[in-house]
Amino acid sequence: MKPKYKHFKITNLLSAVLLVVFTYSCDSIQQTKTIKLAHGLDMNHPVHKAMEFMATDLEKRSKGTLSIKIYPNQQLGNERQTVELLQIGSLGMTKVSAAVMENFAPNMKIFGLPFLFRDRAHAFSVLDGEIGQELLDGGKKYWLKGLGYYDSGSRSFYTKERPIEKPEDLKGLKIRVMESVTAMNMVNSLGGSPTPISWGELYTSLQQGVVDGAENNPPSFYLSRHYEVCKYYSLDEHTTVPDVLIMGTHLWDSLNEQEKKWVQESSTSSVVYQRELWSKAETEALEEVQKAGVKIFRPDKSKFQEKVTSMYEDYIDDKEIYSLIQRIQAVK
Repeated sequence: MKPKYKHFKITNLLSAVLLVVFTYSCDSIQQTKTIKLAHGLDMNHPVHKAMEFMATDLEKRSKGTLSIKIYPNQQLGNERQTVELLQIGSLGMTKVSAAVMENFAPNMKIFGLPFLFRDRAHAFSVLDGEIGQELLDGGKKYWLKGLGYYDSGSRSFYTKERPIEKPEDLKGLKIRVMESVTAMNMVNSLGGSPTPISWGELYTSLQQGVVDGAENNPPSFYLSRHYEVCKYYSLDEHTTVPDVLIMGTHLWDSLNEQEKKWVQESSTSSVVYQRELWSKAETEALEEVQKAGVKIFRPDKSKFQEKVTSMYEDYIDDKEIYSLIQRIQAVK
């Protein structure tokens, strides 16, 4: 009896999945499948604009048989919650930081290592190449289909009371980090006190002194209005953690081959578009926060690099991760 019961539960779960992640609307000519996509960012963010581009592109490619409905601003939960919704099939697509993905696809933690990439060109060579695809594919056994990487720039520290010009300046400061063990280890290595807090709660946490600062890229610092609280931005650019566009395998596996092709092509096109938007957004963000009174600092990165070398040594016994590090460093 037990095996039959399990089979019954799985069958009903999959049926429910298809009903939830797809919304069907019919007319006399065709049936439209609407995919639910949720993310946690502002509607002015390059990621949201890229998703709107993807939705338009997919509708054109599929001649209206596939469409995307976007839920921004954490309407359906924070990043961790949206990934969990994908895994159970209650949501179709989402965008999360690779730092959050490491909790679901462990090898993604490689992106959280500070100073992993030499520059932006090196990062794109890795992400768009064999290694990047291998890491996207690694999510399949966790019910997550990776579709591509959005540019999320480089993360740097911003603080309320004093600038971070050298690692020692982090001593005694509570710094907000994502729900990532690698991110917490990095801040610890630099002498700060890592404090995981949801992105949606961070502004209030900064105001109330729950944390003394945070770390993120320029557009996120600007669009979140965290510059209203934090007047020091130190561009140490310690990590280049990409955003990952993912679909739940419950939904992906329900698509036919043509539909999969359309979704992947539209996703890839949106990646190209998002990276163009991102470059412009970074320049604009730095200009605007300075107008608002933020002081920009460009500290000596080598001092920060010296403090985190032990993080690489920690992976010597982890053959898979250590091999990934060496392969990434060898990419030209």
